[in-house]
Amino acid sequence: MLAIPGFARILVLLSALAASAASALAAGPKAYVGNFKDSTVSVIDTGTERVVATVPVAAGPDGIIVAPGGRSVFVSGSSASTVSEIDAATDHVARNIDVGKGPQGLAMTADGKWLLVAVNGDDRVAFVDTTAHGVSATVPVPKPHTIAIRPDGRQAYVASQEPGHFALVVIDMTTRSVVTEIPLDKPPRDLEFGHDGKALYLTLAGVPAVQVLDPATNQWSAPVPTGVSPHIAQHFAGMASGVVVVQGPGEVMLFDPATRAAVRSIGVGKQPHWLDLSADGKKLWVSNEGSNDVSVVDLAGGPVHTVAVGNAPRKVAVQRVAAAEAAHAGSSNHVTIRNFAFEPAQITVKAGQRVSWQNDDGAPHGVVFKDGGTGIDLLLPGKTFARTFDKPGTYDYVCSVHPYMTARVTVVGSQPGS
Repeated sequence: MLAIPGFARILVLLSALAASAASALAAGPKAYVGNFKDSTVSVIDTGTERVVATVPVAAGPDGIIVAPGGRSVFVSGSSASTVSEIDAATDHVARNIDVGKGPQGLAMTADGKWLLVAVNGDDRVAFVDTTAHGVSATVPVPKPHTIAIRPDGRQAYVASQEPGHFALVVIDMTTRSVVTEIPLDKPPRDLEFGHDGKALYLTLAGVPAVQVLDPATNQWSAPVPTGVSPHIAQHFAGMASGVVVVQGPGEVMLFDPATRAAVRSIGVGKQPHWLDLSADGKKLWVSNEGSNDVSVVDLAGGPVHTVAVGNAPRKVAVQRVAAAEAAHAGSSNHVTIRNFAFEPAQITVKAGQRVSWQNDDGAPHGVVFKDGGTGIDLLLPGKTFARTFDKPGTYDYVCSVHPYMTARVTVVGSQPGS
């Protein structure tokens, strides 16, 4: 058969268009998985649990984080000198940001303004302005590996893997300077703040337990015993239990944050590396570096599902876009809380209509009305609140946690615009 000129290029174009369309029409929030040996990111529709796109990124993707609101995804290339920024609407790399040699762990402020990058090869932490798309400041830290920012945004804790001088280095986020160092006997691996900021969970190389630090005093408390080689431990908002990936037995272990005792263990794939919680809080997404797949763990006790991805998946991050937000998209009755603001700040509804608020930020907020009407003092990330307005009038409200966040609901007696 004679070859058709350009036919192969047409097939490639059609395939790319189909993948882009599938990504744009995803049924649920998306999970992003960094395939370390392929230098790609697999994009998974969490609703269908299918890969909808594969995105080439900077070499050696080792850190990955979804910005608040889910619009951008940042991926550090540890074998490069850049962080790739993926536009989540199209699932293409919008830009590559130069940060320095060998970037590894990433962390982001709750408002999405600042991305912190552990630039391991240059012995510094870079502060990337996500609006200007460039490095604005740097702080010297020997061999930084991973970073965790306190939920209140005041300090960042950095795992420093300098041989012979292992430590947690604490950076003041305002002055951008090191304020203290906490010495460690073993190399630090990952560190994560629990959702309420009362505990910092740290794993150490060769230690079968999760270390627990009180950030108010920087004193250690009782550890969480695990199996061999725990990697990432976290206590997500809305979960009664904490979770930890235990690489040796290939499992996720749930633990009681108060007693530090194991609750139950769930088998996943080979050499699990990372995990994240689904937007609805019902499932854990676990990347398995040794079996080239992702385990989807049903926290209600259902079967574990497996999604094949690329070669050596390390980090996984899930969009914080809940189904409730998607259901209310384009509705005048829905307010999203993101980047420390109510969006929209002013809405008009008909008497008898219900208005809902969705906290799509990384920090807790609240909705308190000046008229003393029904509100909520604490709305945790990913949670929703709703109120029905029966009487016409103007209803001003503020965030109970951050009073400078103000907004208004105007209620009219008939359908606006009718």
